[in-house]
Amino acid sequence: MGGEHRQRPQRTRRGFTKEFKRDAVELVRSTGQPIAVVARELGIYDSTLGNWVRQDRIDRGEAEGLTSEERAHLRDLERENARLRMERDLFKRTVAFWVKEQSTP
Repeated sequence: MGGEHRQRPQRTRRGFTKEFKRDAVELVRSTGQPIAVVARELGIYDSTLGNWVRQDRIDRGEAEGLTSEERAHLRDLERENARLRMERDLFKRTVAFWVKEQSTP
């Protein structure tokens, strides 16, 4: 009864090439088979394939949402924003230090 907590072993994240994703989505689109069936045949999770199919529909303009290009642009902007915040904070600390040094006789 002690406070034992069993942790699930973490799944390693698999990487898939753009070509594999494109071909998997094309299989769903061209065969009309359910995502779960195609995913099982490819040995991937149906939720993974479902995400790829959903994003493909957005990229084709068949569904609402951010396109892959817009997502990449947003990611770049968020990265730049974080860098600019760091620079601003460093600048603030530098100015505060400089003012303190100038006021000390």
